[in-house]
Amino acid sequence: MLDRLDTLAPTAPDRLAPRTAQNAAAPERPHVQERTFNTTVHALRGVAAFMVFLAHMLGGVGEHVYANVPAYLGLTYAPWNFGRWGVWLFFVISGFVILPSVMRYSPREFALRRLLRLYPLFLAFSLVFICANALTNAYPALNDWRSIVPALLMINLLTHTEQLTPNAWSLSYEVVFYTLCCLIVHTGVRTGNKSLTLALAAISLVFLWRYPAMAFFLGGIAVRLLHERQVWPPLRLRPWLEILAFAACLILASVRHYTFGHGDLSDPRTYAVFLATVAYFYLAISPNSLTSRLLANRFSSYLGTVSYSLYICHPYTYYGLRTVFVKAGLFTSDWLVSIALFLACTIPLTLLLTEGVYRALERYPYRRFFHERIFHK
Repeated sequence: MLDRLDTLAPTAPDRLAPRTAQNAAAPERPHVQERTFNTTVHALRGVAAFMVFLAHMLGGVGEHVYANVPAYLGLTYAPWNFGRWGVWLFFVISGFVILPSVMRYSPREFALRRLLRLYPLFLAFSLVFICANALTNAYPALNDWRSIVPALLMINLLTHTEQLTPNAWSLSYEVVFYTLCCLIVHTGVRTGNKSLTLALAAISLVFLWRYPAMAFFLGGIAVRLLHERQVWPPLRLRPWLEILAFAACLILASVRHYTFGHGDLSDPRTYAVFLATVAYFYLAISPNSLTSRLLANRFSSYLGTVSYSLYICHPYTYYGLRTVFVKAGLFTSDWLVSIALFLACTIPLTLLLTEGVYRALERYPYRRFFHERIFHK
């Protein structure tokens, strides 16, 4: 299968009152997080999603088309590995942005907001995969309710089964993090139930031990706490530290395909990638950072807005066009020209589909219910 792949405001009152004709006609409100919106964090979402997209195109073609062309494989090995780093960056960003949400909303509203934000798009593409796999039987082991039901419920980490939608494996991690973070904040901060809080913390440690990649969420929370307190390195050192941290990410994440499973933990580079990623994100969102200046453009902002849709839908356009190119004989021995043509076709088509998917399956359900934008404009 394709690689499976800002202050902490007080809790708002529960807004989930029944909808009436009056509130159904209410004008769209700015998002409640608008005053704490961080444009660099937003743009980095888009960078991470686009990195995964490019990695799948370059590495996937190498794996399935030019597997016997060492010259091509040699050039794509590092980008393919580095693309996975985009997922770890996503996890750090999630840790950073979710903490204020669980502090702001009741557990019920937080859960509903996450559900309407993520699930319609996830469900639609999961159903596409299930139907396609039922017709083709390309992955026989996944044509089974014991895989399908846990995947649709996003509990596959508990059942040790696979996610179905390409890339949705990372959503399973996100959902576990959202749940535990929300429950710990609610029991520890709101109810003060120390026994339950300790029990939930113990469960979190079990998940962290079983799935070490969860540490990236904790890294994002640590950055959030430093950000809230405006704790930054000396101004004159920040650009150099930022360059150094990103260079460490670029070099270390390119040399191998980290899964952050237990097998990776024997390699010291695994810990270095984790520390470099958290350090880079921390420095990238500092005031007037090099990253913030580099990403201060409309395209980066747009990619941030549609990043989730791009992340979920791009495997389908990539796979479809790759199949067309193979059948049409467009992957020739002149792989440089072939790849250039493939990218020139796949990127625009994917962005076009991403825009439609974002409007229909990501933005519409959220706005329809909450009368709010997902992101600040």
